[in-house]
Amino acid sequence: MGKRKSRAKPPPKKRMDKLDTVFSCPFCSHGSSVECRIDMKNLIGEAICGICQESFSMTINALTEPVDVYSEWIDECERVNNQEEDDAAQRSD
Repeated sequence: MGKRKSRAKPPPKKRMDKLDTVFSCPFCSHGSSVECRIDMKNLIGEAICGICQESFSMTINALTEPVDVYSEWIDECERVNNQEEDDAAQRSD
């Protein structure tokens, strides 16, 4: 009589790396000075610089991560800067 074949164990699940919650400030350029907090109770994401006290807040959903709040802040800074450049170019024409 032959032995029963044993089933191979499934491979272990890969762990997801943790995303950063601390970033560099776009205004004062200090590294690791911006801390992003997420308040799921009030659905608000907030990024605050500990050096220059600049802050940004936005509404979030269940899938939002701290890196998303920081990225949205950077995008908003770029939008404002581009708008100011466009306004200055129109004035000089």
